[in-house]
Amino acid sequence: QVQLVESGGGLVQAGDSLRLSCAASGRTFSSYAMAWFRQAPGKEREFVTTISSSGMTIYKDSVKGRFTISRDNAKNTVYLQMNSLKPEDTAVYYCAAGMFFGYYRENEYTHWGQGTQVTVSS
Repeated sequence: QVQLVESGGGLVQAGDSLRLSCAASGRTFSSYAMAWFRQAPGKEREFVTTISSSGMTIYKDSVKGRFTISRDNAKNTVYLQMNSLKPEDTAVYYCAAGMFFGYYRENEYTHWGQGTQVTVSS
C-alpha cells in the first residue's frame, strides 16, 4: 500500500522552470515504477514520463529534452524537473505508482496522488 502526495506546482511564464515533488509512504516504495501524468482542462489524462526502480526512464516526445524525472529511494520521493515550460504544459500533474516499469496507460498504475496545478502563461 502506497500513498502519494504531489507538491511544487504554481503559476509561471513561458520559458520558466518548476520542480514537482511526489512524496510516498510505505517501505516498499523502491520496488515501484513511478510515473507522472497530466490533465489539462477539457482533455483526457495523458502520460508524461515514468521511471523504474533502477532509474530507467521513458518520456512523452513533447517533453524530451525539457523534463527530467528522477527518484530518491532513500527519501521515498520522485521528482519532475520541468524546464523551458510552454503554455501547452498547463495541466494538473499527477504522480502515480505501479508494479511494473514501461507502461503508458493510466490503468496500469495502482496508486495516485491528488495532483498539483501547473499553469504556464504566454
